[in-house]
Amino acid sequence: MTSYTGRALRLTVHVGENDTWHHRPLYSEIVHRAHAAGLAGASVFRGIEGFGASSRIHTSRLLSLSEDLPVAVVVVDAEERVRAFLPQVGEVVGEGLMTLEECEIVRYGSRAHRSEGTGPQGTGPEGIDPEDTGPEGEKSL
Repeated sequence: MTSYTGRALRLTVHVGENDTWHHRPLYSEIVHRAHAAGLAGASVFRGIEGFGASSRIHTSRLLSLSEDLPVAVVVVDAEERVRAFLPQVGEVVGEGLMTLEECEIVRYGSRAHRSEGTGPQGTGPEGIDPEDTGPEGEKSL
């Protein structure tokens, strides 16, 4: 059952698996900061092969298991919330590529649709479900 559809912004941060912030994996720091900021969600994807600014190829092939594999941290939420989060990411990412892409959210869930509201699928203003709120009651996807 589709409970929300609408426009959002996807932030993808490309870093190395061995990158750290204060002795903690950088990808983990980004995910925990996104969670603390009340963003809708974040996921980490480990690549099997890739290269970046150094032009050095990193791979997961059997003879190279200890290589620094590429990692992508993906965060999706409303555009204004993702843009407000960018300074926190910039603070911890020394070397890495960050991209922003507009996307469309389709979320499936078991909650019954609300019949009131002005957004799509019976949601509140701008397509945000009034029952979905962040830590301080801020609306979040």
